[in-house]
Amino acid sequence: MTGPLDGVRIIDLTAMISGPLATMMLADQGAEVIKVENPAGGDFTRSAANRRGDMSALFLNNNRNKKSVALNLKEPEGREALLKLVATADVFVQNFRPGVIERMGLGEDELRKVAPNLIMVSISGFGDSGPYAQRPVYDPLIQGLSGLATVQAGSDGYRPQLVRTILPDKLTGVTAAQAITAALFARERTGEARHVRLSMLDAIIAFLWSSDMGSQTFVGAELPQQEAASFQDLIYETTTGYITIAVQSDREWQAIIRALNRPEWAGDPRFLTAELRQENIDARLDLIQSVIRTDSAEHWLARLEKEQVPCAPVLTRSQVLAHPQVKANGLLVNYEHPQAGPIRQSRAPSQFSQEQDQELRGAPALGQHTRALLSDCGYSQEEIQALIDSGTAGVVR
Repeated sequence: MTGPLDGVRIIDLTAMISGPLATMMLADQGAEVIKVENPAGGDFTRSAANRRGDMSALFLNNNRNKKSVALNLKEPEGREALLKLVATADVFVQNFRPGVIERMGLGEDELRKVAPNLIMVSISGFGDSGPYAQRPVYDPLIQGLSGLATVQAGSDGYRPQLVRTILPDKLTGVTAAQAITAALFARERTGEARHVRLSMLDAIIAFLWSSDMGSQTFVGAELPQQEAASFQDLIYETTTGYITIAVQSDREWQAIIRALNRPEWAGDPRFLTAELRQENIDARLDLIQSVIRTDSAEHWLARLEKEQVPCAPVLTRSQVLAHPQVKANGLLVNYEHPQAGPIRQSRAPSQFSQEQDQELRGAPALGQHTRALLSDCGYSQEEIQALIDSGTAGVVR
């Protein structure tokens, strides 16, 4: 796998979504990612629903371009084998609860004995200390504690709502991938190997602050309750489906007036400036919706596009596949997985100049690369077989 991270080796002890997504992003960019799993089932997402060929879509979509080594790290021989892999690596990533990796005998001090220049990455749910540090964590808990569910509701006074995708998990993965590349860059510049610590809670609160925490920005002048400007989404119903329209500037407001053929709106005192249009947002959106619902999505999109009003159709998951812009981007790739058969995935979103077309390798079977990688670490075939026979190591059956 070629790419900007070609030559970087990552030992990945993460499971579920946040860690595996982070390391898959790096694998897509050329890093060699060795996923270390327990021989007794491996990553929990392997057992998720929506399966074919004994492979779940959830595991496939977060673990491509990786290698799998199955080791029981509760056994001394398993930890010894892991340390031999770590000695060859640049990065070590884990997302156990705080303190677990140390109790396993695989804390930073132990790892640096075999790999002094190792970048270590610890991903947690709530953080390394504090009253929630040792609690189990799932995405909805972070949405609640971070304020995201209240932001999604639109106002502090309304019933909180969850975002209908596991945003904290996935954003933490993206943040971790960026931090790892930053740590690699710093090591290249300074020779110093960092320990990167990241929690899901930190990632989401920082994410929200850029646009959703203005009421809490000015110290001493905090607003006790965030009021919503509007409870209406910028989604408009037509006779044939839904479209979205976003209008900000004066030029765009004049353009939508022309597209909808409503010249009387130009002189309406409620809408003369961007500030007034925001203050009267419900009235403005009601007016737009009253017009849009009278004709088809195709009709309105054509008129809006002619006037250069920002707009787009609202697509279902299935419709996304056939949209001409998605096709033009070459974003979706079909390839053959040895177990799951033909699968469709998105390529890595970032494309680098002077890079060959990406060749995707399907997510590995549990223990698929155990023999080869342990052999590379100096184990004889007899020693590897003994580890397998004892249950310390696992291979594809």
